[in-house]
Amino acid sequence: MKLICIGRNYTEHIKELENERPTDPVVFLKPDTAILLKKQPFFIPDFSNDVHHEVEVLVKINKVGKYINEKFAHKYYDEIGLGIDFTARDLQSQLKEKGLPWEKAKAFDGAAVIGNWVSKAQFDDINNINFSLKKNDEWVQNGNTSHMLWKIDALIEYVSKYFTLKIGDIIFTGTPAGVGRVEPNDQLTGYIENEQMFSITVK
Repeated sequence: MKLICIGRNYTEHIKELENERPTDPVVFLKPDTAILLKKQPFFIPDFSNDVHHEVEVLVKINKVGKYINEKFAHKYYDEIGLGIDFTARDLQSQLKEKGLPWEKAKAFDGAAVIGNWVSKAQFDDINNINFSLKKNDEWVQNGNTSHMLWKIDALIEYVSKYFTLKIGDIIFTGTPAGVGRVEPNDQLTGYIENEQMFSITVK
């Protein structure tokens, strides 16, 4: 299985990092070794002094597909989840300055939190889902899937041009504004609507 991640999919997040608005989805991959094991804390890696949380809605692919038309994309997933794309922002900035890939800053061990999964059938409209991240006692990120530049089905069409989607693959659909640095002993708790999807401790 692979983790397919989308960057710069929310306008306000693009602004907060002073990035250029893309004309196509920004796509990068994480290996399965990036998945944070269940009930394990997230350990800040020794190669970064500025790891940021990025909460994202996740989509789990349920059948094999290639060149999927957007109008059929809804048939390729039944479940929605929530996770975190941890980013070593200092390392990412160095790599971007040199025009190098981001993987060392995005795909390191433990950099992908995958929370619980829920049936997409429980939502009236997957393009209007509220999600949020709480750090300790403070709400730090609040998003709604209606604010995506590219909605879920459009992302499936786009990424399936380049990568065959297989059962169990997970798409990280991008983060809203409010990303920020994590510190040891932080507690990060993610929600879709009012349902808790994960809670992890930072070490």
